[in-house]
Amino acid sequence: MSAEQVSGLCEQLVKAVTVIMDPASTQRYRLEALKFCEEFKEKCPICVPCGLKLAEKTQTAIVRHFGLQILEHVVKYRWNNMPRLEKVYLKNNVMGLISSGTQSILEEESHIKDVLSRIVVEMIKREWPQHWPDMLKELDTLSKQGETQTELVMFILLRLAEDVVTFQTLPTQRRRDIQQTLTQNMEKIFSFLLSALQQNVNKYRLMKTDLAQEPKAQANCRVGIAALNTLAGYIDWVALRHITADDCKLLEMLCLLLDEPELQVGAAECLLIAVSRKGKLEDRKPLMVLFGDVAMHCILSAAQTADGEGLVEKHYVFLKRLCQVLCALGSQLCALLGSDCNVETPANFGKYLESFLAFTTHPSQFLRSSTQIPWGALFRHEVLSRDPLLLAVVPKYLRACMTNLVKVGFPSKADSPSCEYSRFDFDSDEDFNAFFNSFRAQQGEVIRMACRLDPLTGFQMAGEWLKYQLTAPVDTGPTNSKTGEGLCSIFSPSFVQWDAMTFFSESVISQMFRTMDKDEIPVNDGIDLLQLVLNFETKDPLILSCVLTNVSALFPFVTYRPEYLPQVLSKLFASVTFEVVEESKFVVSVQAPRTRAVKNVRRHACSSIIKMCRDYPQLVLPNFEMLYNHVKQLLSNELLLTQMEKCALMEALVLISNQFKDYERQKAFLEELMAPVAGLWLSPEMQRVLSDPEAFISYVGADNKIADPVLEDPSGLNRSRISFCVYTILGVVKRARWPAATEEAKAGGFFLGYLPSGTPMYRNPCTEQVLKLFDNLLALIRTHNNLYTPEMVARLGDTFAKALDMLEVEKNAILGLPQPLLDLYDSPVYKTVLERMQGFFCTLYDNCFHILGNAGPSMQQDFYTVEGLATQLLSSAFNNLNNIPDYRLRPMLRVFVKPLVLSCPAEYYETLVCPVLGPLFTYLHMRLSQKWQVINQRNMLCEDDAADDNPESQEMLEEQLVRMLTREVMDLATVCCVSKKGVEQNTAAAVDGDDDEAMATEVTPPANAELTELGKCLMKQEDVCTAVLITAYTSLSWKDTLSCQRTTTQLCWPLLKQVLPGNLLPDAVSWFFTSVLKGLQVHGQHDGCMAALVHLAFQIYEALRPRYGELKAVMEQIPDIQLDSLEQFDSKLLNPTLQKVADKRRKDHFKRLISGCIGKPIGEQFRKEVHIRNLPSLFKKVKPSLETDVLENEDGEGFNVLFEP
Repeated sequence: MSAEQVSGLCEQLVKAVTVIMDPASTQRYRLEALKFCEEFKEKCPICVPCGLKLAEKTQTAIVRHFGLQILEHVVKYRWNNMPRLEKVYLKNNVMGLISSGTQSILEEESHIKDVLSRIVVEMIKREWPQHWPDMLKELDTLSKQGETQTELVMFILLRLAEDVVTFQTLPTQRRRDIQQTLTQNMEKIFSFLLSALQQNVNKYRLMKTDLAQEPKAQANCRVGIAALNTLAGYIDWVALRHITADDCKLLEMLCLLLDEPELQVGAAECLLIAVSRKGKLEDRKPLMVLFGDVAMHCILSAAQTADGEGLVEKHYVFLKRLCQVLCALGSQLCALLGSDCNVETPANFGKYLESFLAFTTHPSQFLRSSTQIPWGALFRHEVLSRDPLLLAVVPKYLRACMTNLVKVGFPSKADSPSCEYSRFDFDSDEDFNAFFNSFRAQQGEVIRMACRLDPLTGFQMAGEWLKYQLTAPVDTGPTNSKTGEGLCSIFSPSFVQWDAMTFFSESVISQMFRTMDKDEIPVNDGIDLLQLVLNFETKDPLILSCVLTNVSALFPFVTYRPEYLPQVLSKLFASVTFEVVEESKFVVSVQAPRTRAVKNVRRHACSSIIKMCRDYPQLVLPNFEMLYNHVKQLLSNELLLTQMEKCALMEALVLISNQFKDYERQKAFLEELMAPVAGLWLSPEMQRVLSDPEAFISYVGADNKIADPVLEDPSGLNRSRISFCVYTILGVVKRARWPAATEEAKAGGFFLGYLPSGTPMYRNPCTEQVLKLFDNLLALIRTHNNLYTPEMVARLGDTFAKALDMLEVEKNAILGLPQPLLDLYDSPVYKTVLERMQGFFCTLYDNCFHILGNAGPSMQQDFYTVEGLATQLLSSAFNNLNNIPDYRLRPMLRVFVKPLVLSCPAEYYETLVCPVLGPLFTYLHMRLSQKWQVINQRNMLCEDDAADDNPESQEMLEEQLVRMLTREVMDLATVCCVSKKGVEQNTAAAVDGDDDEAMATEVTPPANAELTELGKCLMKQEDVCTAVLITAYTSLSWKDTLSCQRTTTQLCWPLLKQVLPGNLLPDAVSWFFTSVLKGLQVHGQHDGCMAALVHLAFQIYEALRPRYGELKAVMEQIPDIQLDSLEQFDSKLLNPTLQKVADKRRKDHFKRLISGCIGKPIGEQFRKEVHIRNLPSLFKKVKPSLETDVLENEDGEGFNVLFEP
């Protein structure tokens, strides 16, 4: 083709590129220009000459970049069809561009260098080493021309390593060929990189002070940086011997570069990768050279210099790298010391600890947190933990923690040197807060480990700090609390100190009791501290909360001196009724609703009392009467406590009553305790209210229109009476128990005999009382469910139209929206009467189901044999489910259905569990299918929903709720049907995780995932069996990755295996198989799901294909399936006489067959395929049959064939 044509085309292309890149172009012109360029790349036969012409030095950078992109496109997509001479022509010209076709190293644009190196790497991936054996020599020759070329060679080597080893973006055989050849030449490559680094650094150091030589010095510096970047790409995977060759010359060079400002970050990066290497311990041993004098000196002086130059981002990044290097060094030391490698504790271990401590005391919270895991490893290490140097550092570490636990450093503030660093590390205060909370938890772990080595020192420090805080004046700081004048907010200096001290003393004291012998514990000191805390008075809710935690932390000392128990109880009871304003104890003050901080104190005091009664019941038992009288006094005033607080105190009493170990005495006590509740709950008025939705709405005041929604709440008392009853029933059911020891249970009159299965039967002293109230509880649940009918929703008053909606807090939690920090403690718990009403309905609903969920484990056979229990539950708890929203249905499944089923003895499966679960699973499948259909349709056509204030977030909320409900349902099915032993080895505990949680890529369901007895029982009932199977297999194509992976790995196969012996209809078998393939279409882009679904499809096909030819018909419909390959797979599967191929190979073959239906991520769906052909194999594979050929050749000729290269 003539030069004129090339020139003409190039002119048009230059114009097109100019239009594309000109911000003033109209969109139409830009699109036309773009289309012209793309069509040229795809179709024009003279791309190579045009690309080369556009890439000439005379063109602008944008045009040159486009010219080089054309050449890259040719290599990637046309290489396989190019004549050999054209390939050679292109290769020579590209090498020519590297040699003389670019500007000098300092002038050339980085994107030009990048695309030029990419072209060379694309050619290497297609031709080296078989067809281009001299590639490395050519690169070496180019590098001798000067800095510009050397830098480009570095880029090429780095890009090659990334594509072949890191990202593995080429077919297996080519990857293997290239990686093996790289490995064979690694010595040359490393010596080239090292000598380039050394020469250029030496030149740079000589010339950098001479101003006349500055450009040359800068050029050498650039090559040095490129060499370090390239080394970083190789150090991660090459054999360790290359890194430690010549007495660790590379490591030494890297250490010496740490004081070179321009090169130090790259050098630290390389050091970090080297020191973080895993592998055989013996190979890692030379890395200990970094504990030597030279290396230690370099690292420490570099750190001091970087830190001494103030906060500059570049220096700070370098400091972080150095900190990581020290952390990795610590890990290597922990791995090598005490192994079989004969490694001694390094002479500089003390210096290392000092420098590490310097990072732990640095103002940057991020640096402090980076050191925690290595400290933990050192304190845990069996050899180092006994080292005197480390033991001497423990007090210093604990001292540092006393500073580090103080929550300062919010990026928006300026009250600490940490704030400035936080502005580099965190986007917002919320971001910092989340980080700090996890950092603090981590510190708690490490403090406990440090205190195992030196418990007394920690305790003394905690004591000193506690005494100091008790006497220090309160400093509320500039942010005043809304709770009251002169009180702390969560940012006040005093509270921040109290909070840190409390966490420290809790960590230290708990560990001391675990570590030290009983006789060694400093009881007198502990009791002195407890006395000081008990005598301390404060009206500040935040500080009082800390005081209560300290009381709990010091409480174990009371086990040595029980006479202090009454004082502790008095302190806690005083806090149960804590108010900021005294008079509101006696007047119901609506003007000042309690803030979260006040509520927290009261709740804290209640839970401390419960905890004390739960963990030390024997200690509290002698003071039972005093405790009981205290509680009775508090309960006598209806307005003094909230319902939750009243019930918490009653729970504490029930816990102590368990220690009576006398059925009749405990039963009489519970009867007395519950008498007020029974009187209220069974009264005719309450009976009417609980069983009639209209009466209920009116009684709780939800049909009113209220003029002032903040001050007015006429029905508040009615609501609190219902809450009190429900809370009390729950507390008693949850806490009342028979003695754990069978002998004690028999002696106390709790033991009834044995079930046919051999399980012992006990009677709970609360049974009689609770069952008396049971009918009304079911009536309340039925009424509550009926509130969601359209007629009842219409009855709600104007103020309460949204009373049954979710609380804003719940919505935000589901949408993952952070709470503003200050508001949490300073705002009233409920701001308006509507929020109170929402809170009432939400808590009431949850608590009713908590009672039902606890009833089974608590009352056992007495509950399961209630007459017509299944029918009663179906007509109450499962009534009107169609109108119940997802956010209510979810807790019902979790807190009621799941515990009910799990605690039910096998004797009652037929009478209770199957009649309940059959209709429930059928209904849940229908409901979820409809919900997912709506979501899928919504995704396809974006409907215009102007009715809602914020439809997007509403849709997101609905979708997320459907996801969460789906997980709950699938979890319920799994728990019912599959035995845990198989599941636990395979997956983490089923929690509501995020969708993006790391998924294992090779998931194979555990071979021993068997059905439970309950599962077998359910699968015998046709309606339950169908509902569960259909739900499980349909859910595979619902857009929830987590649910899909769990269901695939835990549930699908055990269920199907159970029904295999029966006669499955061919249509059903095809449907199961198709469902799995549909799941692959939706979730194939996620490695974890894909692996699990492929395995399941493979299991189904292998097990059922011999009986059902229909499965082959399904396979034939898969897009792009290779029918001859399918025939081959089938014939092997159906011919039992053929020797079975290894499982993995059969599975890989199957995966290739179904690859047409495996979904791809959206970024790959429309990507043009790159095809790289395999070259002739580097190594001849000779496969003689060993038994015959080799053994026949007695003279050994056979061995020559076997090992021929």
